[in-house]
Amino acid sequence: MAGSDDDQKVVVCLRSLGSAPMLRRNKFKISGREKFSKIIEFLCGQLHKDTLFVYVNSSFSPSPDELIIDLYNNFAIDGKLVVNYALSAAWG
Repeated sequence: MAGSDDDQKVVVCLRSLGSAPMLRRNKFKISGREKFSKIIEFLCGQLHKDTLFVYVNSSFSPSPDELIIDLYNNFAIDGKLVVNYALSAAWG
């Protein structure tokens, strides 16, 4: 297959925190070359919120410009990029 690492699809698992509502569909695939901002925009649209607090692996909030493939390569757990979201700040 001719294609670079960032052409691969990444499995993203979305998990709500605190009072944030759960999504019906919490797992999906996205192109690794997309920026993390794409996930943030998706969540804001699904939850009808202007602002959300979004974290990777319940620990840090990546820059919206970060490539999903880079986050996946460094922080994936069991072949999935775990993204937590909350309506208020959960971690510093």
